[in-house]
Amino acid sequence: MVLAMAGWLKRLRFTASSEGMVMTGKHTAHHPVEIFLQPGEYFVGDMRHRVRTLLGSCVSITIWHPRMQIGAMSHFLLPTRGRTQPVEPDARYGDEALWLMLRELAERGVPQTQCQAKIFGGGDMFPQHSREDQMNVGKKNGLTARLLLTACGIPIVSESLFGVGHRNIVFDISTGHVWSRQSQIKPGVVSENQGPNKKGTV
Repeated sequence: MVLAMAGWLKRLRFTASSEGMVMTGKHTAHHPVEIFLQPGEYFVGDMRHRVRTLLGSCVSITIWHPRMQIGAMSHFLLPTRGRTQPVEPDARYGDEALWLMLRELAERGVPQTQCQAKIFGGGDMFPQHSREDQMNVGKKNGLTARLLLTACGIPIVSESLFGVGHRNIVFDISTGHVWSRQSQIKPGVVSENQGPNKKGTV
């Protein structure tokens, strides 16, 4: 599976861009440009940018080059669409989102093997319906992210995966820091104010 995904990443040769993100304000020495990623989007930027998103079962991969202070972040919904024929890449899928980010980083002269990665999300949003003998989509997304990064030779330096509920994520490209706040939910209730919160910087 890992080899198949790695081969797909190398073979795909179509163009796409990180369009659609919400960008607010302008960069100053103390105020970075804020980017908000919707599901199925990705972003590549430099130290001027700070990227935010909200994750449930979806997963975000952040990639960062420490010396160049250039980074990328995805927000994908599903691991893969499983097609082997060339198609227009779609950042809703984990393998294609990673390919899009790595291609854009390469265009900026960023060697992927000198980058470091972090993974977030993959929460179980409906624990009351989960079965022990069945892997939910969040778990599949998180495990796929690990496999893809390993296949591409990018070290994973930190992760915050799985559990119950959603996460607020903030990626500061100037430092490589990612702030993660996980909000749990009670069975039958979908609210960011229910249950204990977990905060941290990774």
